[in-house]
Amino acid sequence: MGRIVYIRGQFVPEQDARISLFDRGFLFGDAVYEVTAVINGRMIDNDLHLDRLERSLKELAIPQTFSRADIAMVQAELIARNALQNGTVYLQVSRGDADRDFFYSDTLAPCLVGFTQQKMLTGTKAQQHGIAVDLVDDPRWQRRDIKTVMLLGQVMAKQAARSGGFDDVWMVENGQVTEGASSTAHIITTKGRILTRPASQATLPGCTQRAIARLCAAEGLEIEERVFTPAEAQGAAEAFQTSASSLVTPVVRIGSQVIADGKPGAMTRKLQALYLEMAGVPV
Repeated sequence: MGRIVYIRGQFVPEQDARISLFDRGFLFGDAVYEVTAVINGRMIDNDLHLDRLERSLKELAIPQTFSRADIAMVQAELIARNALQNGTVYLQVSRGDADRDFFYSDTLAPCLVGFTQQKMLTGTKAQQHGIAVDLVDDPRWQRRDIKTVMLLGQVMAKQAARSGGFDDVWMVENGQVTEGASSTAHIITTKGRILTRPASQATLPGCTQRAIARLCAAEGLEIEERVFTPAEAQGAAEAFQTSASSLVTPVVRIGSQVIADGKPGAMTRKLQALYLEMAGVPV
């Protein structure tokens, strides 16, 4: 038996799931999504993900016709029905179905779908040894703070980076690093200060980024929110990226420049350990 997925109020086998040809998420990318990590059967940082989902819906004026408790129930039921221990639970909300028209009616019924994916999120090769990221001009639209399904720019950038021998990619705009294609970019200065971009419409507010900020505050570690250049990143003592599906991943090469000695640094290792401890994973 395959996965059980959720669509329009029902849990069904994935092969029986259907969305309309006229779903605005399909026709226009008029939809938002969230991905929550599941480790040892438990969702991680889900409060932050549900906060961000609500914000994305509000920014696009998509009515939230389901309560936060309802969404959490759907997530929990998907995890239970699929016996998911390690992986992710995905949610997507489109504005709804209507004949193709750029204009939309306020009476459309939003479509909520969800599914799980099995994946080992801890102890990965990338987390242990670090990754190399390419640097590319940011090709995306201006409202990156909304987590929409319009991901073609990221898809193309990631694919090109992999073809060039990189593991991932960081975006650059106006001479500043914005973020990873599906992650938040961080660097650590030679003075031990953690740098990450402040919230704006240029970047997605990262849930794992916020969780790391909470942990740093509790540990007395200094985080500075400001923009930084590719050259500053390449000259950093350490670099790492964060996301729900990759947690805290060291970056050991940016473009052609190896970071420090080319190995994950001590501060990055500490943040990895703190995050795993928070997630209830033995370190």
